[in-house]
Amino acid sequence: MRRVFALLAVTLLALPLRAASPPVHSTELLPPSAFDHIADKRARSIALFGEMGKVIQSPRCLNCHPRGDRPTQHDGVPHSPPVARGGGNGLPGLQCSTCHGPANVAFENGRGSIPGNPAWLLAPPEMAWAGKSLGAICVQLKDPKRNGGRILADIAKHNATDGLVGWGWNPGFGRAPAPGTQARFGELTKAWINAGAACPR
Repeated sequence: MRRVFALLAVTLLALPLRAASPPVHSTELLPPSAFDHIADKRARSIALFGEMGKVIQSPRCLNCHPRGDRPTQHDGVPHSPPVARGGGNGLPGLQCSTCHGPANVAFENGRGSIPGNPAWLLAPPEMAWAGKSLGAICVQLKDPKRNGGRILADIAKHNATDGLVGWGWNPGFGRAPAPGTQARFGELTKAWINAGAACPR
């Protein structure tokens, strides 16, 4: 019996180690017209928000909408070096602008980049999305107490034109952009609102 266990151990040790597969993220966004066939207005609105969710739940959004005081980076790993929210711009002595400038900066060795945007900051705690269902995010997104005092029209404009939101489609070398385009995301947001801004359960 001991010989069987020894043989099994040697066999297992000889197997090649494989790294965990990276998360697979959708790269496309359907146009609002793709949902026109859904006759029920509420069901169509929910389906539209589901398509928006490809962006909302992508790493480009979730990294800056963390559930705690520490942002994440890449595909959701804790930010390195360790940083904290502070007032949204980091703590004194280690603010976001210490590393993050007004534009993306590629490493000279070609192995990545430091993201940048003139408005770079962490979303406030009431806008935390990471770890929540898409339905919970939807309800939160519509709540003026948790969305920065925005009405639905403000959300549509924010999603379609805000520069920091737009960074998600231009995240710098070494990062997958958010699915689709910001323009398409804005169109979906407007269509979702026009169909009643319903939320998935």
